Amino acid sequence: MKQINIGIVGMGTVGTGIAKIMVQNKDIISARIGAELVLKKAADLDIERDRGIDFGPDLLTTDPFLVTDDPDIAIVAEMVGGTGIAKEVIERAIENGKHVVTANKALLAEHGNALFEKAENKGVALAYEASVGGCMPIIKTIRETLVSNRIEAVTGILNGTCNYILTRITNEGITFAEALKDAQSKGFAEADPTLDVGGFDTAHKLAIISALAYGMKINLDEIYIEGISNITPMDIEFAKDCGYRIKLLAIGKFDGNAVEARIHPTMVPFSNQLANVSGSMNAVSLTADGVGNMVLSGRGAGMMPTATAVLSDVADIARNILAGGGIRVPLRSYQAANIREVPIRPIDDIKTHYYFRFTVFDRPGVLSKIAGILGNHGISIKSVHQTERKLDGGVPLFMLTHRANEADVQSSLKEISALEVSTQNPVLIRIEEDES
Repeated sequence: MKQINIGIVGMGTVGTGIAKIMVQNKDIISARIGAELVLKKAADLDIERDRGIDFGPDLLTTDPFLVTDDPDIAIVAEMVGGTGIAKEVIERAIENGKHVVTANKALLAEHGNALFEKAENKGVALAYEASVGGCMPIIKTIRETLVSNRIEAVTGILNGTCNYILTRITNEGITFAEALKDAQSKGFAEADPTLDVGGFDTAHKLAIISALAYGMKINLDEIYIEGISNITPMDIEFAKDCGYRIKLLAIGKFDGNAVEARIHPTMVPFSNQLANVSGSMNAVSLTADGVGNMVLSGRGAGMMPTATAVLSDVADIARNILAGGGIRVPLRSYQAANIREVPIRPIDDIKTHYYFRFTVFDRPGVLSKIAGILGNHGISIKSVHQTERKLDGGVPLFMLTHRANEADVQSSLKEISALEVSTQNPVLIRIEEDES
């Protein structure tokens, strides 16, 4: 049986998971691919730590370029992460004519356009299924399953940390700070959780899948990003009473001229499958002509789910090698010559439904003043709810609106904030209704 040699750079959680699966499921992999995948060399700064695998005396090295430069290695798995040495590793491997597999969404979101061009010019694969959604096959679905379909929208829960935190607040009524501390204690959140709870990790993933879905260059800089740190149990409780759950959504929509690409907390109706995705799970809803709506879900992180996605890419490349062919599926879904600049619509130009929470003095005329300002900006109120509950010396006033323009909403809230009727700034959460 033919042998295909693999090199791994970065033997942390995922790199170790790749090695373990290659050992544990060696026979299954060989039977399905028709070749033996052999781990030839692995690089990491720490080569003394016990990883539960017998690597032998010569397999581990601290020099990543011994992996990228080894003439016997056909596929390099970059599992370092970040945008520093990882970029050098990928570029060096490509220059040496090696195929590359990565899970590095930050690197692809920031430097993917240039890296894909290098790989395409060299005629090697740069595969990245594990960069978005872990073992959930979103990349393959867009590139292969929906190859004949016009994709209209991609909406997803793409960060397990945020989904876990929001699930805890929803189920137990605890604060964001308490839910975050719990997530950190269980290993779902980093000591510095900004990348996750600030929405930046989700933005990296949306930048990648928007490019695949719409044939555009990766454009991270123009994605609107808003995190979950200001979400309170009160907002979640009100959302629930009105038939919604609050999720951090990645939303990508294309109307043929421009793309909406935005990350923010979103009220999702119970009837939407994404509303029922709980804990640390990820899910993506795809809307395309010919198929309507389809939902993928799975574990978005962790040793074995991510390693599984990496090895699915390794298997695809190995099959291409065995067939004596080049790159069968375009790296970016579209042929390189057909990838173009597509503008991302500014957040002020979007139209959607809204939830507002005002904390106001309990005085006559307050509601009419607020409603008047909203009406002057063309914002139609769907429902109003007020409670007797006290908050910072005022009472909460909840509103849901019909579809409105973001710029008008922001102008209204700025004007309302200037009134001497509020004890704190208004809260805004966008609503993603099932338009059907």
